[in-house]
Amino acid sequence: MPFLGQDWRSPGQSWVKTADGWKRCTATSTKLQRSAQSNKCSNGLALNCDCGNLFNSLNYDVAAKKRKKDIMNCKTKTHYFHQEKWIYVHKGSTKERHGYCTLGEAFNRLDFSTAILDSRRFNYVVRLLELIAKSQLTSLSGIAQKNFMNILEKVVLKVLEDQQNIRLIRELLQTLYTSLCTLVQRVGKSVLVGNINMWVYRMETILHWQQQLNNIQITRPAFKGLTFTDLPLCLQLNIMQRLSDGRDLVSLGQAAPDLHTLSEDRQLWKRLCQYHFSERQIRKRLILSDKGQLDWKKMYFKLIRCYPRKEQYGDTLQLCRHCHILSWKGTDHPCTANNPESCSVSLSPQDFINLFKF
Repeated sequence: MPFLGQDWRSPGQSWVKTADGWKRCTATSTKLQRSAQSNKCSNGLALNCDCGNLFNSLNYDVAAKKRKKDIMNCKTKTHYFHQEKWIYVHKGSTKERHGYCTLGEAFNRLDFSTAILDSRRFNYVVRLLELIAKSQLTSLSGIAQKNFMNILEKVVLKVLEDQQNIRLIRELLQTLYTSLCTLVQRVGKSVLVGNINMWVYRMETILHWQQQLNNIQITRPAFKGLTFTDLPLCLQLNIMQRLSDGRDLVSLGQAAPDLHTLSEDRQLWKRLCQYHFSERQIRKRLILSDKGQLDWKKMYFKLIRCYPRKEQYGDTLQLCRHCHILSWKGTDHPCTANNPESCSVSLSPQDFINLFKF
């Protein structure tokens, strides 16, 4: 059975004894060494030349790898994106599998850089970035922290180009900046990987991104056809019922006086409260208006300060409970179950974080 981890016993590697001690070499180097040893009987001079070339090539490969690693460590914007569609989540080391699957490893290996380009997965990735920035940033490895900043940069550039989801990214940047201020001022030297000056530079970059988002001016399209306010009132109200965030309703009501009247509809806010919160939570936060009726709008904004809202995403990550493989929804993986679809369970961003808490 082949070894799946980076183990020195895995096929393709062996150890050779040199004057400086035992060294690891690949299968190709071993073949060259064996061919050099076979030529020793016929030509001793050729043996010395081949051995010298062999060890020179080994030293050259080691130096090249070291230079490549140094360049990657120096360049903070080096992209470290993988294109894996699924990964195996294992929480222990065995003879067949080496090491643990951590949050940073999953964040590096899964294809999040392409996921942000998909409108069904964009909000999911942004919410995941926000949870990591809030409490899990210090648990990531150095490469994972660098990858986090690279993906965040791609998210900001996409929002600046499309001029959509501006408020969502503002909240993400504010959460990240607040966490970094706490870490840098207090215990940053012990939990953040890399030079502290590099993180200060990244904080300045975050402030620059926030300024760019604040300077966005959304231009009115040149289309002169039918607009939202030209629709019948029943259709306008039906569209408003599809909004799951009360702040979107408030913003929509500020666009026109007629929309403001519709955005204050009691049934609209009642449905919004019942969608996000349970009956027990609603009963604990009852607010009466001056007319003696329930003020559902004030109750909604009070409830979101006390309880988490219901999250809904177009596409999510899924975990197969049979083979412990993590993948995006709709991605085929080598499952051995008779009915793979029944074994998959959707993970919210918080469930994804909790999956790697040992």
